[in-house]
Amino acid sequence: MKLRTLTLGLLSASALAFAAHAESITIATVNNGDMVRMQKLTDDFTKANPDIQLNWVTLEENVLRERVTTDIATKGGQYDVMTIGTYEVPIWAKQSWLLPLDKLGDDYDVKDIIPAIAGGLSVDGKLYAAPFYGESSFVMYRKDLMEKAGLKMPDAPTWDFIKQAADKMTDRANGVNGVCLRGKAGWGENMAFLTAMSNSFGARWFDENWKPQFDQPEWKKTLQFYVDLMKADGPEGASSNGFNENLALFQQGKCGMWIDATVAASFVSDPKASQVADKVGYALAPDNGLGKRGNWLWAWSLAVPAGTQKADAAQKFVSWATSKHYLELVASKEGWANVPPGTRSSLYANPEYQKAAPFAKMTLDSINAADPTHPTVKPVPYVGVQFVAIPEFQGLGTTVGQLFSAALAGQSSVDDALKQAQDAATATMTEGGYIK
Repeated sequence: MKLRTLTLGLLSASALAFAAHAESITIATVNNGDMVRMQKLTDDFTKANPDIQLNWVTLEENVLRERVTTDIATKGGQYDVMTIGTYEVPIWAKQSWLLPLDKLGDDYDVKDIIPAIAGGLSVDGKLYAAPFYGESSFVMYRKDLMEKAGLKMPDAPTWDFIKQAADKMTDRANGVNGVCLRGKAGWGENMAFLTAMSNSFGARWFDENWKPQFDQPEWKKTLQFYVDLMKADGPEGASSNGFNENLALFQQGKCGMWIDATVAASFVSDPKASQVADKVGYALAPDNGLGKRGNWLWAWSLAVPAGTQKADAAQKFVSWATSKHYLELVASKEGWANVPPGTRSSLYANPEYQKAAPFAKMTLDSINAADPTHPTVKPVPYVGVQFVAIPEFQGLGTTVGQLFSAALAGQSSVDDALKQAQDAATATMTEGGYIK
């Protein structure tokens, strides 16, 4: 007994000594469901990498953005792995704030990353962030109401068809709105939707010389169509509705159509949460025949800041969390329907995933329809589909979002909103030195 106790004591001392020499990396991440699940599954990583200890900093989205932006800009060095979005990657990579991910391992299969997603996370052909979860946007609609209206939703509808269908599906007496769209102000709320929509109308934020374009007819057509559609067929108080509010309306059977993030498909088709789960169909985001659809592109991704002293260990973790192996791990624990979507081509070729997610093909087609390097009909000097990848966009996008939300609420006219947007954008771009 004494020998056993002594042996255990020696083992414990050995383990403690090993732990003392383990490399510790700090990971900043967002508090969404997929990321919380990842933290619960990290035993799989630490078993394979016992010399790496993981420390987590889990934050609400807005706080996360603020903390990691401050840290990386000041070279604070608090984090070894950062969760950032498609917006930040090209900006930070060009500032040399991120390390290229060139040590992900021989079996990682970078080429399996969906090209549109990889394109938004790359600069000059180098990957600077690995996608954990990706999305585009598409049309979710009530098949029963579409049939009742005597219409058939095309796989690739036009905006004119959306308007026609919305008019026929609107039934105020029974609380049904023909269409639900984002109206809540914010660069990532109403402007994500409206910027993507404007691409399909031939509009752009800036011309090749960074001159704002809100005084051009394409933006007038975009905003006027949106406001008219929402006034005729949208829900009351639409200027306060973002993703979550419209999700609730759709799940309660109060929307004929909803154009929003592809990840919402799993929520609206979940019988535990949605009253219309068995009645939902999917289609690509609308177009106007100009060669661009009104869908966006986004990914929550893991990146390694240039200031870290633990780059190799950080890349090992990034490789694990965004690998094919990780998707299989989640599927074994939670089922294929709960695998993080939108990152790997092989997932969408997997018959088990296709069976668990009937919206899989339309999601992939939507992601592939977005091109962050050529987002608009006319040439532009920026990348980004539903955003402009420059540092000034967060503030300017929110300002314009407030103006357009006010137009939707009837507090100003479309013309006034566009004029104020043009003035605000011109001031911002002049101050930033973009306009000489």
